[in-house]
Amino acid sequence: RRSRDNARLLDKIRERHADSDGVLGAPRMHETLGYEGETASLNRVARLMASAGLFGIPQKRRWRRKPSGVRPTFVRNHLERDFAAQEPNTKWVVDITFIKTGEGWLYLCGVLDLYSDKVVGWSMSSVQDRHLVLKAVMMACWQRPDRSPLILHSDRGTQFTSADYQQFLKDHQIVSSMSAVGHCGDNAAMEGFFGLLKRERVNRRQYLTLAEARADVFDYIERFHNPRMQRRLDAQEQAFILLTQPSVKTG
Repeated sequence: RRSRDNARLLDKIRERHADSDGVLGAPRMHETLGYEGETASLNRVARLMASAGLFGIPQKRRWRRKPSGVRPTFVRNHLERDFAAQEPNTKWVVDITFIKTGEGWLYLCGVLDLYSDKVVGWSMSSVQDRHLVLKAVMMACWQRPDRSPLILHSDRGTQFTSADYQQFLKDHQIVSSMSAVGHCGDNAAMEGFFGLLKRERVNRRQYLTLAEARADVFDYIERFHNPRMQRRLDAQEQAFILLTQPSVKTG
């Protein structure tokens, strides 16, 4: 019975691994299977993957320093590394990363909702300026249902300290939050998403043109990452409903 169940589980693992373009390692595979109701342990999933020669994409650790602007006197760090959100559209984080192509650098600005871990706003350009950031935040604001209290956290890049950006947040009743100097962990959630994007997609490609890179990043965000985060959110909400429903007593 155990052998048959292992074979069944391995078939599902092979399918999910192929669907992810071979990027899911044991921890994320275990998480994905859990959303589908599987109760196999992480060790069991790792053992089955290793026996079948299925592995994820290891993360490369690099340290780079980038210049920061002067944080406006009225802005402080409202998150304080508390990346938990109890409701959607209450805590967002934003940052910029770069992608190498045969035509030069493509810059990506993303806005992440800490409640769902979905990318709610993004923009891409060959120029890294405040307009890149404003387009991403504007896209996120379009899907915001109302103007209830919202914190948007960033680092101290000059795009985020610019007067245009700060005025935009003020006009849309968004509280600006910024990291301390030299504290990259203050925006770890956004850095984590960029790390996944690079490891699971960008570092495995060679983009000849900016358009090719744009299309592939769009595919990763809208057809892979966001749907996966939505499935996780649906599973969590369903589990909460089951836990809070009163038990039915039979006579």
